[in-house]
Amino acid sequence: MISVIIPTLDQASKLDRALQPLVAASMGGLVKQVIVADAGSSDDTLALAEAAGCEIVRSAPGRAKQMRAGAAAAKGKWLLFLHADTVLCDGWIAEVAAFLQQPQARKRAAAFRLNFPDSSAAARRAAQLARLRAQVMKLPYGDQCLLISRYLYDAVGGYPDIPAMEDVEIIRRIGQHRLILLKTEAVSSAEHHRRGGYDKRAWRNIVLMTRYLMGADPVELAKAE
Repeated sequence: MISVIIPTLDQASKLDRALQPLVAASMGGLVKQVIVADAGSSDDTLALAEAAGCEIVRSAPGRAKQMRAGAAAAKGKWLLFLHADTVLCDGWIAEVAAFLQQPQARKRAAAFRLNFPDSSAAARRAAQLARLRAQVMKLPYGDQCLLISRYLYDAVGGYPDIPAMEDVEIIRRIGQHRLILLKTEAVSSAEHHRRGGYDKRAWRNIVLMTRYLMGADPVELAKAE
């Protein structure tokens, strides 16, 4: 029923953890297909993906391009876009299955709750800020995954082929009234946040998003990421 699409570029150290929560869903029939949309990895990413039974789609670099390429190869009625450094927590299968059974589910989309594998106060603040943004503005991060029917994905034109803010733009196209925030956590790698500082990166993300919503060029925003 679901085609999972994972964009990758040299993600061998993280991919296995992202794939593990998908195993039970594949065995139970909820996940029909796992697609790794790769942008030219030079490490063991593709070997790991092939060993796990994933389908490989090669793409030009750029997350939006990769997700568009993965979606083009997807066979499921539902698409789940999952970052290679993000792990879905226990309970995701039951919650997603319940969501899919809702009336008119195919006209809605869903995202998970963001968290980080870090118990520091700064990490907790960053996660809480992301959750607040998602709840109040209905603009979840790409790290929170996107579950969307093929019907709705095609209706909104899919991910726009832009170098930054593709996650924000597709959510804008979906619209707040059609987006559901699930309770299950998506735990995203804290690597970039630790390196740049949780608070600094969280506020930078807000600034970049605000600039985009005010009409800034995605090419210029990509340079600032």
